[in-house]
Amino acid sequence: MTIERYRRRIRRFHTAVYVVTLLLLGGGWWLLAGGEGNPTPIARLTGIPDTQLHVWLGWALLGLGVLPLAVATRSVIGFVRETLRYDRGDIGWLLRWPIGVVTGRFGRHEGHFDPGQRLANVAIVGLLALLVGTGIGLVFVHAGPAFAILALVHRLATIAFTVVIAGHILIASGILPGYRGVWRSMHGGRLSLQTARRIWPGWTERHIASRQPLPGSAHADPPTERPGRAVSGAERGSPGS
Repeated sequence: MTIERYRRRIRRFHTAVYVVTLLLLGGGWWLLAGGEGNPTPIARLTGIPDTQLHVWLGWALLGLGVLPLAVATRSVIGFVRETLRYDRGDIGWLLRWPIGVVTGRFGRHEGHFDPGQRLANVAIVGLLALLVGTGIGLVFVHAGPAFAILALVHRLATIAFTVVIAGHILIASGILPGYRGVWRSMHGGRLSLQTARRIWPGWTERHIASRQPLPGSAHADPPTERPGRAVSGAERGSPGS
């Protein structure tokens, strides 16, 4: 039995963001490590200097960040609302998290994102905004104290973002026993109903309930999911990321 968590357009957007972000991160570390005089494979392939590629990728990431504000406002609002929500029991969930990543027993929460995901969302979005903002500053400021401050903040934000995104990839990959199977939610859009109930119990219950017709309907479906049938419209009323 499976349940759909993310629609195709959301998965495509997520893919575009992480491809651009990883290219930026790799190029940024290359430049930080002093590789400016030694072109990366991408620079050799395209014939474009790494510094120029880094700037263009930065503008591309900014465009991807602005795009949802124009074409998916409701999804953005839902993402922000669910990221900033707080429910009783969230602290207990966070305290159980170190054991949960091994046992898979995290406890109950009601959000579309678990409390750990919400903290990660804040860190990722905040650090990306800081990286893009300081990057834009470095494009227009080329010397002086302002340049030195922008460069320092950009470098520190790169280090912090690397740590956060490495943790995100580790968890999302499903390598940790407690998160086994979660990678299917974004890479494929569907995951097992059992995994969804374990990781996002409140969201799963609400989503299944939203598909049930009113009591007494002549077209009422059975109250349980049928084997092999994916739940459609998973994002109805849910954040888009």
